[in-house]
Amino acid sequence: MAASAVSESQIRALIDAVDRADQAGDRGEAERALARARAAAPDDPRVLNAAGMRALLGGDGGAARPLLERAAALDPESPMLWLNLALAHRELKDEGAERDALERSLVADPRFFPALLQKGAALRAAGKAEAGRVHVPRFSVLRSAGVQHPQAVKSAIEHASEVLKNNDAALETFLRPRVDEARARHAGAQLERFDAAFDTLVGKRKVFAPQPTFMLYPRLPAIEFLDREYFPWLAAFEAAADEIRAEARAALAQAADDFVPYISKPAGSPVDQWLELNNSKRWSTFFLFKNGERVEEHLARCPRTAALLEAAPLCEIRAHAPTAFFSVLAPKTRIPAHTGVTNTRLIVHMALVVPPSCGFRVGAETREWREGRAWVSTTPSSTRHGTRATSRASFSSSTSGIPSWRRRSAIWSAC
Repeated sequence: MAASAVSESQIRALIDAVDRADQAGDRGEAERALARARAAAPDDPRVLNAAGMRALLGGDGGAARPLLERAAALDPESPMLWLNLALAHRELKDEGAERDALERSLVADPRFFPALLQKGAALRAAGKAEAGRVHVPRFSVLRSAGVQHPQAVKSAIEHASEVLKNNDAALETFLRPRVDEARARHAGAQLERFDAAFDTLVGKRKVFAPQPTFMLYPRLPAIEFLDREYFPWLAAFEAAADEIRAEARAALAQAADDFVPYISKPAGSPVDQWLELNNSKRWSTFFLFKNGERVEEHLARCPRTAALLEAAPLCEIRAHAPTAFFSVLAPKTRIPAHTGVTNTRLIVHMALVVPPSCGFRVGAETREWREGRAWVSTTPSSTRHGTRATSRASFSSSTSGIPSWRRRSAIWSAC
């Protein structure tokens, strides 16, 4: 090959010169630089590709196609060369040749997302909408989050997202009456897991996966909110909600200084999403137990709550458990999404005072706060986890699990 006398660095420099001239808008210099490159390395696939793409961008698909065909034949393992050839075929309205070139691109790299996207578009243009939709989810999964793309690619991504959204809506429309018919045959059954599966299938729910910052205990079920049947002692707390609420309000009225910031990171520590709440009473707590230690003065002020905690299945872990407290959010305060340290811990919450429009998200599931209603959720260590509130008072504690999650009512530990 003529390019054998030209070094790799020289070829790259010649092609870079073409690109620089084009970017500067100097068409004449770009033509001269391309001529030098073709004279020095006439059979180098990169040079042929540069020449073919210049012709294609200039609207001359007929001149571009043989150059790009030659480039792809010389380097058949390059998915980009086959994709560029597909673009030339598209310019010339040769749909069959375009699809063949895209197939060759995906043979070279089955995860080459520009080719996946282009193939989906080509199939839809040919009236094969259902086949085209298959490639959009593949594309959506493969594209990297946070990557900055050129505007043309951004537009294609937006279009792909819209196609996927429409596809999900059509799938739900098709399946919903059939699902409802099946559901009617199982009236009264617990179908939360099925509902989550269905919502994930039709794009209404994201896949939930633990993301602890310190320790992931493998093979624990990834469940945002646990079934109440495994925690029968919650009923006692709910039955006493009015008394617990009264004790919390009295503590706040009589000893507001004992409500301390929930987030209190020492100087020099990274605060990340906690910047606004660090050392702030916008989110404050009144501890009854803290890291395994009883706060006797606070327990004495809240005898009904203290009695319920004494009757609950507490487990002592030195310097860690139990922990239980009242939690208060100031008006217009939002707890940012966050993760904790491990997925072996469950949190018990019971809302006491809740204004409108307050919610709580764990992973893919959001629940509205209901006064006097308790629930058990995985901790922030297991998921993205956030709360929105105008103001809120609640009682919180947490149960720390053991590998057999069905036995996880044993340990109360830090939220």
